[in-house]
Amino acid sequence: MSTITQVSLRRRLTSSTAVVLMGIAVAAALVPLISLLWTVISRGVRRFDLAFVTQSMRGIVGAGGGASHAIAGSLLITGAATLMCVPLGVLAAVYMTEYGRGLPVRVITFLVDVMTGIPSIVVGLFAYAVASLFFGPGIRSGLVASGALVLLMLPVVIRSSEEMLRMVPLDLREASYALGAPRWRTIASVVLPTALPGITSGALLGVARIVGETAPLLLVAGFTDSMNGNLLDGRMATLPVFIYSQWQNQGADASAYSNRAWTAALVLVLFVLALNIAAKAAIRLTQRHKGQS
Repeated sequence: MSTITQVSLRRRLTSSTAVVLMGIAVAAALVPLISLLWTVISRGVRRFDLAFVTQSMRGIVGAGGGASHAIAGSLLITGAATLMCVPLGVLAAVYMTEYGRGLPVRVITFLVDVMTGIPSIVVGLFAYAVASLFFGPGIRSGLVASGALVLLMLPVVIRSSEEMLRMVPLDLREASYALGAPRWRTIASVVLPTALPGITSGALLGVARIVGETAPLLLVAGFTDSMNGNLLDGRMATLPVFIYSQWQNQGADASAYSNRAWTAALVLVLFVLALNIAAKAAIRLTQRHKGQS
């Protein structure tokens, strides 16, 4: 057998081995994911009905009730966090890509990297401590919970927005400058609209990052069995805390509490799935726009 044939066989054997190992790795990663989804879906559909999304737990002991107050609380707190975080994150990314140079940008980048790895319980304690200084100890507020979620969401938004802004071709900026437009108008009229689909996808991924957080919400938003639509005052229920409460405080009818917890988990998974699908659609729109340009 010639040397060339031996090398060819060795390469094919190496390639086949690598393909088999990658297949095993993919299967090993998919098995727990499929098992998790199957468990959540099979157990969550038991109470997945109209009553679950339209009724609260006010006055309910045992079977019955629903998680409408937790769903509304999650939407309100997450929505407020998104409204606060996205403008801050985009402005920080604009400064890093369009204005900042040298040490300030390196400092911001370092702080963003540090914030990415901060545990959520630490963020919750920080938000509670700061709120207690202004409003006194024992503060429970949906707005404070939104502020805690902003700290968790901000690094995702800044990083994704920065990458999208850097992907905008330099030719577009130069063409705007050649027409006499100042830098701020170029950013507002050319750079941001071009990067908008990517920024949107980053914001959606940031929302998916925070929607399932439990520790900060448990500390600063608390829990209630009733509907509370006021972000400025009082305890607010959220889906992650509702799941924890139903699983932790099971009464005589344990199956009723367990079913509510699993159904709330299913609703949360569906919400995260919808956000990720929207983010993927925004990314595809970005790629299509980039290909056309």
